[in-house]
Amino acid sequence: MDVLILQPPIVQLNTAYPSGAYLSAFFKQTEFSDVVESVKWLDLSIELFYEIFSPSGLLRLFDLCEKKALKMADEAQKRGDEATAFNLRRYVGEKKNWISWIETITSILRGDKSGFENAHRFVFGAHVPRGSRMENFLESLDHDLTTDDARALASFALADLADFITAVFDKNFSLVRYAEALTVSESTFEQVEKGADSPILEEFFDSVLKRALKNYLSKKDEGQKSKTLVLISVPFAGTFAAALYAGRFIKNNFFGDAYVCFGGGFINTELRETKEKNLSKYCDALCYDRGYASYKNLLNQFKASGDFDVREPVYKLRKFSSLGTVEPCEAESEVLLYEKKQTASIIPDFSDIDFGRYPRLIDDKNPMHRLWSDGSWIKIYMAHGCYWHKCSFCDVTLDYVCGYCPTNVKRLYDEILRQCEEKNVYGIHFVDEAMPPALMIDFARENIAHGSPLTWWGNVRFEKVFTRDVADFLAAGGLIGVSAGLESATGNGLSAIHKGTDLESIVGACCAFKEAGILVHAYMIYGYWWETPQDLINSMETLRQFYANGLLDSSFWHKFVLTRHSRVYKDWQEGLVSDLKPLAEKNIPLFAKNGLHFEGEKKSEKYGRFLDYSLNQWMHGEDLEKPAQKWFDFPVPKPNVGHDFIAKLIAKYESKRDSEFKKPFSPEKKIWLGGEKFLLNGGKKIGWFYMGEYFELPANAPESAFRGKGLCVI
Repeated sequence: MDVLILQPPIVQLNTAYPSGAYLSAFFKQTEFSDVVESVKWLDLSIELFYEIFSPSGLLRLFDLCEKKALKMADEAQKRGDEATAFNLRRYVGEKKNWISWIETITSILRGDKSGFENAHRFVFGAHVPRGSRMENFLESLDHDLTTDDARALASFALADLADFITAVFDKNFSLVRYAEALTVSESTFEQVEKGADSPILEEFFDSVLKRALKNYLSKKDEGQKSKTLVLISVPFAGTFAAALYAGRFIKNNFFGDAYVCFGGGFINTELRETKEKNLSKYCDALCYDRGYASYKNLLNQFKASGDFDVREPVYKLRKFSSLGTVEPCEAESEVLLYEKKQTASIIPDFSDIDFGRYPRLIDDKNPMHRLWSDGSWIKIYMAHGCYWHKCSFCDVTLDYVCGYCPTNVKRLYDEILRQCEEKNVYGIHFVDEAMPPALMIDFARENIAHGSPLTWWGNVRFEKVFTRDVADFLAAGGLIGVSAGLESATGNGLSAIHKGTDLESIVGACCAFKEAGILVHAYMIYGYWWETPQDLINSMETLRQFYANGLLDSSFWHKFVLTRHSRVYKDWQEGLVSDLKPLAEKNIPLFAKNGLHFEGEKKSEKYGRFLDYSLNQWMHGEDLEKPAQKWFDFPVPKPNVGHDFIAKLIAKYESKRDSEFKKPFSPEKKIWLGGEKFLLNGGKKIGWFYMGEYFELPANAPESAFRGKGLCVI
C-alpha cells in the first residue's frame, strides 16, 4: 500500500504547512514497514502557485479572461469609474510584459542569484509592468529607490496580479487562503460544494493534480492494483473547496483503488458532527484530531483483510460509503496511550519539501508582521495543545487545545537541526498554541550548546515567568519574536475571559522581551458578549499606550466569534454565564457546525475598520498621541484609563527587576552571556560589551552588579 499526503492550496506561500511532515514521519516508522510500501507528501499549494504565476500560466489566464476584462473596463468607464477602466485595460495592454517578467519576479522573491542580477532592471526599468499596488508602494517610499526594494516591489507585483484574477476570473481567489467565504457556518453543503467547480480549480488546479499524480495514475492504467491511502489536510475553511476538488479527482481517477481521508483544523472544528452523506463523493472518511491512533487502526484493518472495511468503526474516524455513515468508536486506554506517545515522540519529516521553491513576500515593512510571510520557516511544535486551555473564547473542549502533550526537546532539537542542515534552512516557526516556558529554555540551551545555529519564534502566553533573565537567555538561544494573546487590554476584560494573567504580568513580560531585543506581537479581540463601548475604548487606549511606550511591534484585531466548542458556550450550557444569549439556530441543514450567533453580536461591527486603521498607524509609529475616541466618525466614550497607566506598570516592572537583580543566587544557575571581559586602569576596572553596549565596573563589584548586563541567572 502507498500513502499519499496532499496539502491543497492555498495556505501560505513562503513555507510548507507542517501536517504533512508529521504524517510522513508517522507512516515511515518501522512498525508499518510490512504494510506501507511508500510514503509521499505533495504540497499542492506551491504547485498551484507556479501553475498560475509562470509564463504559460499567465498566458492561459489572459487567454481565458482578456475579453471579459476589456468588457468590464468599458462598463466601468460608463459608470464614470475611470480608475478601474484604466487598470483593467493596463493589465491586458501589458500582458506580454507580465508574461515575460513573471519568472524574474518569482526568482527575486525566492532569492535566486538570477533574480538579484535582474533586480536593477525590475526596479528601474521603463519596460516593466506596473499595477496599482506597485505604484502605491513606490509613492509611499520615504527613501530613494534602490535594488534593496526589489523584493517588496515583487511582492506587490504578485498582489496586483492576484487582484486582476479576483476581479475578472475567480472572485474567491487569494494568495493566502482560497475561497475563505465559501464554508462559513451559514452555508449548506450544496452551496459549499459549488466552490469545487470554481475557475481556478478547473482551469489550473486540475492540471496540477494530473501532473502530481501521474505516477499513481500510470500504475492504475497498467493494471497495478496497489491500494493508495490518500490523506488530504484541510487546515482552514479556505482550503476546503480545493480539498473537495482533489478528493473528487482521486475518487474518479483511481478507480476504487484509493481510500481518501480528510483531516486538519477545519475538519476538527467545523465537521465533528456532520452527517452529510454527499461527502462520500469526495472522501471516504473524516479523521479527527491528531490521527495517529486512527490510522494505526485503519492500517491494522488493511493488514488483516487487504482492504479497508467500510463497516468497521475506527477511533476518531467517521466513514462514508454507499452503505451509510459509520460513527467513530470509543478509545480503549492503550489507544489513548499510543496517541500520546506518538504525539510526544514524532519528529516531522520535511524530506519531500524543496524550500528553495517558496517565495518570500514582503507585504509590510513592520518587522514582526513580516515574519509570517517572509522566511522559509520550518514549522514544528514544542508541545501539542495548550498548557493553560482555560480562556473563555477558545475551543478548549477540542483536542488541539486541551490535549496538552510536550515533546522531548533534546531529541526534537537534534533531529530538526539535522534536517535544517540538509535543507539549508535555519529558521523555526513553532506553531504551538503556547510554547511552554520551560521547554523554550531547554530549546535555547540546546541551541546555545551548538553555537546557536537556529533562529526561532512562536506563540507564548504573556506571563510573569518571562523575566529579564529568561528573556535574555532565550534571545541568546535564538529567539527573535513572540506572539501572544492580549485579547482584552483591561483588567475586568482579562478576568471575564479567564485569561489567567493580569496587565502587570503582561507588561512585565513585554518589557523583558523588548529589553532582550525580541519582537512582540499581540492578538486583540473585540465584540465580546459582555463588552460595552467603554470596555472597548479602554482596551483600545491601553493598546495605544503599549505602542507609545515601545512594548509592542505589531498586533491584529479579531472580532469575537462564539463557537460550539468554546469554554464560554460550555459554561452557558451549565448556567454559569447569564449575560451570554445565544440565538436559536436556523432551521436549515447547515454544513459547518461550530460558529454560533448571539444577541448583540452585530453592535460591534461598526468599530472594526477604525480599530484596524488606528492600529496600522501605531504599528508604523504614526499618530501615537492621538486620543482613542478621535479615531471614530461616530460618538464613542472617552477612555477612563489613566494617560500614564502603562508607564506606571513599566516603572513597577523596572523596580521589581532591579530588586530581583540584587538578590543572592546559586552559582550553578548563573550564565555569562556578555562579551570577553578585559581589565582597565591597571586591573582596577573591568570592561565588556553586551547587546552592542559598552559596560564598565570596578573589579571588586559584586556579581549582582553584572545582572542585566551580561550575567543571566536561569
